[in-house]
Amino acid sequence: MASWDHWVEAALSRLASKKLLRSIRPISVHSPPPPSGDPSEGLETFDGPRHWDRSAVEVEIEEPTFREWLNELTSPGGESIGKDEKVGGKLLLFSGNDYLGLSSHPAVRKAAAKAAQDLGMGPRGSALVCGYTNYHRLLEASLADLKKKEDCLLCPTGFAANMAFLSALGSVSSLLAVGRKPSMDERLAIFSDALNHASIIDGIRLAERQQEAEVFVYRHCDMSHLNALLSCCKMEKKIVITDSLFSMDGDFAPITKLVELRKKHGFLLAIDDAHATLVCGENGGGVPEVHECENDVDICIGTLSKAAGCQGGFIACSSNKWKQLIQSRGRSFIFSTSIPVPIAAAAHAAVTVARKEKWRRIAVWSRVHDFYSLTQLNITSPIISLIIGSEEAALSASRHMLKSGFHVTAIRPPTVPPNSCRLRITVSAAHSSEDIRRLVAALSGCIRFPALEQNYQIASKI
Repeated sequence: MASWDHWVEAALSRLASKKLLRSIRPISVHSPPPPSGDPSEGLETFDGPRHWDRSAVEVEIEEPTFREWLNELTSPGGESIGKDEKVGGKLLLFSGNDYLGLSSHPAVRKAAAKAAQDLGMGPRGSALVCGYTNYHRLLEASLADLKKKEDCLLCPTGFAANMAFLSALGSVSSLLAVGRKPSMDERLAIFSDALNHASIIDGIRLAERQQEAEVFVYRHCDMSHLNALLSCCKMEKKIVITDSLFSMDGDFAPITKLVELRKKHGFLLAIDDAHATLVCGENGGGVPEVHECENDVDICIGTLSKAAGCQGGFIACSSNKWKQLIQSRGRSFIFSTSIPVPIAAAAHAAVTVARKEKWRRIAVWSRVHDFYSLTQLNITSPIISLIIGSEEAALSASRHMLKSGFHVTAIRPPTVPPNSCRLRITVSAAHSSEDIRRLVAALSGCIRFPALEQNYQIASKI
């Protein structure tokens, strides 16, 4: 990727000449350190589930809220909940993204509580002003190590991370076209999967609006289509960006084929590994770790609000030069307040625990297997997409699941295209096999599964 290294260096040189290159310098906020100086020392880890894990997948909704919610949802025959009918109470959560159940882990709780008690929320400001501390730097270092990257930049959310990267990326063409708008040949050629996350789409739109990029959308996971688009494109500065694990369909991008195309066409490869970070790979390094291609992924974007059970986003960069560029030109990074110190402390604890408690990754994939065994649906990840079709049918199915004691919501436009409304189910390491059995039993009241259909046919012949 020598060409991209050259372009980024030239862009940084241009920023420096205009005195627009920005640096972040951590403010030292001190909490009593452990004797060894290692902040991960003393973090309590466990060899299996404990009672507190259940709080990650058990929620409670008060009766008035529950009644209002049910009456808003479509029901067969238009039935409503009677005033005397008892509703509400505890629900099993199958719609969140806390894939490892870390949001309730004692080490995560203690890290947040200790930082809050000792330091409050920490300096409140953007990272470039005063919001960046030694806690943030420590978290960035741990994420860079997890992703096998040279450096990492924290952002307030995963959405902000994609926006910051893509707006900074677009600025390369403007910086190199000194004093004018870049010509068509000087613009970036961004190749984006048709089902990429909204944050990627919005970031690309921003670059388009600035007349810094041309966009080519390839059919979902269709490498032949992508190869054809790349082959026909005469623009030099090519980028391919994709989700690694798609949030609404639960399928994986063909990362090994993308790596092959990268070697053929020399494009910059950026992935949004939000739903696979800490879930996939021996150490939780995500999809690139599974396929042993960390060095072939130039930019790895992720979040701390899913498997880490906390809040925030990050951009793991193959070179520190990319971090310099993004922190100087990434608008959603520059103009946002940093995450509070207790959140940074909790997220660092979560990443450390996730790497040590490998049983959690084993558990979440065991629940995926449990669901497959009971339904024979072709699923490949902890995100299970049950496409129902119409909005009315999806809302009715969601209502049925709520009444059955499961927090499973209908996903509708604009999140998904019309007539592809669905129930989006997510499984967690905090779920048990019995939870999955009960879930499938409830779902069978509104969805026909291949395995259950086969059992019915066998029983009807006896």
